[in-house]
Amino acid sequence: MTGYRGPTACAAAGISYRQLDYWARTDLVVPSVRSASGSGSQRLYSFRDIVVLKVVKRLLDAGVSLQNIRKAIDALRARGVDDLAEITLISDGTTVYECRSPEEVVDLLQGGQGVFGIAISGAFKEIQGSLASLPAERANVGEDATAAMLDELSLRRARRQAG
Repeated sequence: MTGYRGPTACAAAGISYRQLDYWARTDLVVPSVRSASGSGSQRLYSFRDIVVLKVVKRLLDAGVSLQNIRKAIDALRARGVDDLAEITLISDGTTVYECRSPEEVVDLLQGGQGVFGIAISGAFKEIQGSLASLPAERANVGEDATAAMLDELSLRRARRQAG
């Protein structure tokens, strides 16, 4: 499975290493490829982890509370990458909503609340571009586990090459 070290994840998501470390230690965004296991060990983040980091940063920049971000991220974790690429998050700075269709956006706006949207597919494209020029690292995983645990970027590349 391909993973990205902390500095690479920070560069791709546009966050500081201090933020990355804090979010990992508080379980807001934990590295799914390899977590730190003592002094000197390196966390490895998957493509999906970096997308989540980018979404968290955008929500914070929009003024959403950390508590509400945690709730939103928990809901996003239950979804696969294909689902994430199809949704847009809507927020009034307090609550985070998932929007699946244009009609849902209209319904939210009729209440008179100011909202903003984050197109997750846009974050995917930004991170793909950023990671293309940054170093990746392979985790030591058994062959069977590696096939079962390919990250989303690898799966997309494989699909693109096969189709």
